[in-house]
Amino acid sequence: MKNIIRVAITAVVLSLELVAPSAAGPLEDGLAAYGRGDYATAIQLWRPLADQGNAYAQANLGFMYLNGRGVSQDYATAAGWFQKAADQGHVDAQANLGFMYLNGRGVSQDYTTAASWFQKAADQGNAYAQNNLGFMYQNGRAVPRDDAAAVSWYQKAVDQGDADAQNNLGFMYQNGRGVPQDDAAAVSWYRKAADQGNADGQNNLGLMYRDGRGVHQDYATAAIWFQKAADQSNVVAQANLGFAYQNGRGVPQDFAAAVSWYQKAADQGFADAQNKLGLMYLDGRGVSQDYAIAMSWFQKAADQGNAAAQNNLGSMYLHGRGVQQHDAAAVTWYQRAADQGNADAQANLGSMYLHGRGVPQDDAAAVSWYQKAANQGNATAQSNLGFAYQKGRGGLAKDDREAARLYKLAADQGNAYGQNNLGVNYRDGLGGVSKDDREAARLFKLAVDQENALAQNNLGYFYTQGRGGLAKDDREAARLYKLAADQGNADAQVNLGFMYVNGQGVPQDHSTAASWFRKAADQRNAQAQHNLGFMYQNGRGVSQDDAAAIGWYRKAADQGHAPAQVNLGLAYVNGQGVSQDYAMAASWFRKAADQGFADAQNKLGFIYLNGRGVPQDYAIAVSWFQKAADQGEAAAQSNLGLMYLNGYGVSQDDAAAFSWFRKAADQGYAPAQDNLELMRLHGRDLSNRG
Repeated sequence: MKNIIRVAITAVVLSLELVAPSAAGPLEDGLAAYGRGDYATAIQLWRPLADQGNAYAQANLGFMYLNGRGVSQDYATAAGWFQKAADQGHVDAQANLGFMYLNGRGVSQDYTTAASWFQKAADQGNAYAQNNLGFMYQNGRAVPRDDAAAVSWYQKAVDQGDADAQNNLGFMYQNGRGVPQDDAAAVSWYRKAADQGNADGQNNLGLMYRDGRGVHQDYATAAIWFQKAADQSNVVAQANLGFAYQNGRGVPQDFAAAVSWYQKAADQGFADAQNKLGLMYLDGRGVSQDYAIAMSWFQKAADQGNAAAQNNLGSMYLHGRGVQQHDAAAVTWYQRAADQGNADAQANLGSMYLHGRGVPQDDAAAVSWYQKAANQGNATAQSNLGFAYQKGRGGLAKDDREAARLYKLAADQGNAYGQNNLGVNYRDGLGGVSKDDREAARLFKLAVDQENALAQNNLGYFYTQGRGGLAKDDREAARLYKLAADQGNADAQVNLGFMYVNGQGVPQDHSTAASWFRKAADQRNAQAQHNLGFMYQNGRGVSQDDAAAIGWYRKAADQGHAPAQVNLGLAYVNGQGVSQDYAMAASWFRKAADQGFADAQNKLGFIYLNGRGVPQDYAIAVSWFQKAADQGEAAAQSNLGLMYLNGYGVSQDDAAAFSWFRKAADQGYAPAQDNLELMRLHGRDLSNRG
């Protein structure tokens, strides 16, 4: 989640000066009473004058009703008195009446009327109106958006020393709007405003020091300026000061102080602070972890349209933190944030579509959202989009090079998944990168440092093999597998189970092995289901149970796991845990054989050789033996030798028989070695014939 607080400018400043002509009289006496805090007397003195049409008194009464001093606050009455004074040409009343129309206080909001009154007052040299008219041009409210005109009006106001206009002019220089972009000039104007005590100027000057724009980066000086503005209750500065304490930038890291400042800004309704305060409660930093309170603050900010909070609220619904888990609600909030361009939400929405959570599963929609987020530099999206290219999902053409490029972008930002996936590319020589185990190991280590389970499993495997410049170390491998397995990584759970089966890096313990296989099997990991079936079949770490073995083999076989299909076939051949059924055996052997699994091809050949569950067919038997033999399967090579020796399904050919027996015998296959010896005894050894 990103921590960004934008530079804020003062939008509109209300002219709040109480005014009177220089001559003595009730008007001046009213000012004296106001100065003493005797608002009732001030109003008593001004009202008769206002009723008689005195513009100064009318303007002052408007101010009193606007602020609820001596009377109940009443925007409509305030606007009425400002109108009377403004109609007589009273410049401050004109500026104030523009403010009322701009913000819809006491009158219907009307930008055109607001701009008209600001113009009248600005033309008379009123600095407040000039600043506010600049704001109207800057934002295109009732006038064409015109940055040059905005700068011109800000300049007129700053020439009179107006601090708000100085701050706004700094913003224009910082962003190159209406003037050439110039951070140094921006700093100069922010400083002028800050030195007058302008809170926005102080905050913005702090931001320039924090980010090193127009000045040397200096977190301590930034914090000083944030503090000055925060002490004036400037909500943006309070949030920025909270961020400084949270991260120890320019001040000692202090989560409690960060929470305190976020709280001050959040209580004033500042959405960014509400979101950050929610994060502090979510993570239990500076406060006791409390998902419900975190949820409450995210909701407040999200309801104001804060995209980061909407994204965070989506995650709360996704994980059921502080609220009942609800995928559809998560999607709703992710969508709102994503539609505002929030990259984190776009990446999260992509994942919802990828996995079909809260929305129909849709690879194309997932890829679309990942692309939007990746284009903004979101590392998670870059990694996920890379994976989509690697697999050719979501309408993308399979492209290992583009996948590797995206993985690198993510990895360079420190994204653990990007680091792991790029490591896999280097391990396997994919995506246009040269195979490089050392670079793969380096990347896996970076991801392991972030507790990435995929990388923990991959690095563990490297330690079992002594790859990537690592010394073979089964204990370290087992440790890494355990870290990943504890995070629920099914592959690591399988690998850790193997370590316990074989006593590698851990004491041999079949019971513990079976336990890890079961955890992975419950996640539908086919390898684990097969292994657990084997444990039940052979009574290793569990009570021997043929029915349980068949159940687990079937789960794996139904997922297309070839070794499980073979074992299930063997169970039907032997009637172990199931009724003997050669036709079913042949069916399962064929499923595995069609995947190119050599052991299954050999067994299917044997089925055809003997006509068990299928019509006897030597030619088909030879075909399957040949497929397996070509993959180096010793039993199939020996069987193929027998077919040539006896002329079953092929022309009888001692030379071919001898050749296939030798291939199998060279692998130590005893039946083939015996057959070679028999051929020699019967004078059918063709190895020395010309």
